[in-house]
Amino acid sequence: MKKVVLLSLCAIATTSSFTYAADIAAGQAKTAMCASCHGANGEAAIKTYPNLKGQNAAYLEKQMKAFKSGERKDPVMSPMAATINDADIANIAAYYESLK
Repeated sequence: MKKVVLLSLCAIATTSSFTYAADIAAGQAKTAMCASCHGANGEAAIKTYPNLKGQNAAYLEKQMKAFKSGERKDPVMSPMAATINDADIANIAAYYESLK
């Protein structure tokens, strides 16, 4: 009986997700400051800035969190990312991924 309970708890722990579903509309609402460099629709008008439209959300999240933590440094992106919470980062990333 103890083995069954332990195995059940292990199964729950490994299949449970502690993440939240991203909100694309909320992400879009937070992209005003992004648009000046990355374009209103995620397509940068200036080639020195990357296009965000259609990028993988996990990749975008990882990069924004790296700017936020200081792991990745940029004079423009680092201060901007520092002001964004993790939920907003996930939402922004989901929004840009949704643009095809």
